[in-house]
Amino acid sequence: MAKAIHMMVRVMDEQKSRDFYAKAFGLNVADRFDFDDFTLVYLRNPESDFEVELTVNKGQTEPYEHGSAYGHMAFAVDDLDAEHKRFEGLGFAPKPIKEFHRNGGLMAKFFFVEDPDGYKIEVLQKHGRYQ
Repeated sequence: MAKAIHMMVRVMDEQKSRDFYAKAFGLNVADRFDFDDFTLVYLRNPESDFEVELTVNKGQTEPYEHGSAYGHMAFAVDDLDAEHKRFEGLGFAPKPIKEFHRNGGLMAKFFFVEDPDGYKIEVLQKHGRYQ
């Protein structure tokens, strides 16, 4: 079987991105590899061994275009309402909390936030399939 191990985003400012992911999701540097033209930074937290890989291309001066194919990454949290308030307090400008209902029951409760490079991140209440 295959095991998901990481997903990658290209970022302009390593420190700004590291600070965001640490404050927002408790992701800290697990490994960092510096090369001539780029740096790879692997972030994770104790909740999972799945990592977010930040790729910093040296000399990149223009923000990256996400194109029409990128959707979002997602994180599940214990208390969505508290996290939404915390994100507001950190100045992360989370979007309003929304709910999806299916067959008369709650399927998902969530909000979106963007990282410093504009990547969309869904934050979901741990519930049902979103554990």
